[in-house]
Amino acid sequence: MNMSHARTLPLPISSTTLVRSTIILLLVGFLALAGIVGTTIWLVERSQVYFNEVVEARDARTTTVDLRTALQDAETGQRGFIITADEVYLEPYEAALQVVGQRLEDLARVLEPYPQADQPMADLRNDIDIKLAEMAQTIGLVRNGQIAEAAEIVRTDAGKAAMDRSRVFFDALIRAADDRLTTGVADQRNAATALRWVTILGAFVIFAVVGGAAWTVLTYTNEIAAARREIEAANLTLEERVRERTSDLGRANEEIQRFAYIVTHDLRAPLVNIMGFTSELETSVGELSAYMAERPDDGDPKFADAKLAATEDLPEAITFIRAATRKMDSLINAILKISREGRRQLKPESLDLAEIAEATATTVQHQVAENGGSVSHDIHVPRLVSDKLSLEQVLGNLLDNAVKYQQPGRPLSMVIRGRQAPANRIEIEVEDNGRGIAASDHERVFELFRRAGTQTQPGEGIGLAHVRTLVRSLGGDITLRSELGVGTTFIITLPRDLRSFIGNQAK
Repeated sequence: MNMSHARTLPLPISSTTLVRSTIILLLVGFLALAGIVGTTIWLVERSQVYFNEVVEARDARTTTVDLRTALQDAETGQRGFIITADEVYLEPYEAALQVVGQRLEDLARVLEPYPQADQPMADLRNDIDIKLAEMAQTIGLVRNGQIAEAAEIVRTDAGKAAMDRSRVFFDALIRAADDRLTTGVADQRNAATALRWVTILGAFVIFAVVGGAAWTVLTYTNEIAAARREIEAANLTLEERVRERTSDLGRANEEIQRFAYIVTHDLRAPLVNIMGFTSELETSVGELSAYMAERPDDGDPKFADAKLAATEDLPEAITFIRAATRKMDSLINAILKISREGRRQLKPESLDLAEIAEATATTVQHQVAENGGSVSHDIHVPRLVSDKLSLEQVLGNLLDNAVKYQQPGRPLSMVIRGRQAPANRIEIEVEDNGRGIAASDHERVFELFRRAGTQTQPGEGIGLAHVRTLVRSLGGDITLRSELGVGTTFIITLPRDLRSFIGNQAK
């Protein structure tokens, strides 16, 4: 059946493209997230700096206003008392004296981080001391009834000048604090605005990355689903085509086997006749040769030629004919053997591979032991279901092959190993330290009537071809690895249960 018209299915996005796209999107998302986090931390730090500056400016302004108010209250009380000599007017003065010193220290602490304020603060302390000293002196004079003297001190304007200088300092400091408050609030507002935009842009980038990733995954999933639907649709007819093709191949294989059997059977009949007539001819030539050898030579040239033909040429020709017929007979037998094996009904049964390996090794043990060699097995597989006769023939042929092609002068060592393989299969290795096989002949040795290397042993070149036929009939395959002068290892893979392979072949 022609399967060349099978439709080529569209392939979805490759896994490499998906992985690359995902990595790129994740990298973009990571960079965006890192940018958002970094920028947010920086903006928060700047906002904290602005907040601290605003707090410092507020504290400086509040302390300055409180100190100015206290001095003004003290001055008001002083003037009222000088004018009226009434102690009631001294209440603001007395209250102000309780806070002036503390407010002055608070202001010094607020301005401590600013070295440029050291001298103005020293001048302020001096002016406040002058003003307080004036107020205390005048109040004391009034209490002693010396009102004129107290008024005279006030008229000197020393206290007024000190108070005016203090007011100038207070006003400048309050304006600076107000400017700092205005700038700090604006900076905080700008930082908040920048943080808002960074958050919005970062969110947009992250949403874009997530959307891109979702789109890539969705596209990949949809294309896989579409490809699966295409495959399912193709499989509806593919299974039927495969079943028909398998059936056709099976019938063709059976026809080839029948043809081989018929051909070899028909070839054997004339070959038997040739071998029979050759035997009769050999007997006749023997008698003729004996007769010609006993007859004396009379000098006739024709007699000499006839005698040479009867005693040398004809026996030599018959020898060649016999060798050729024997060779042809062995080849026909080989073809028949393979043909019969292909037509033999397999009998799956539960087998212990270790027992089969041990029994097979026993058959060649005496040949190997003669030269100090050994045969061992290392089987680590559970029982399997297969055809016992075929499995024994496979292992037997491989061991016989190793014995036949062992390295001269080196004791032969052979090991049969067995282990489990993926897909519910087993793997059998037959290893030897024989003469090995050249790399160029690794596949050739499995071909019918083909032999590799220098031939020092008789054979037709069917052993390994027969082994591969047997292995494939069991649903497996055979390969080898080998190195000249080192040895050869044949690797056989078989299904754990031959019945599943036979069932698939029957469908």
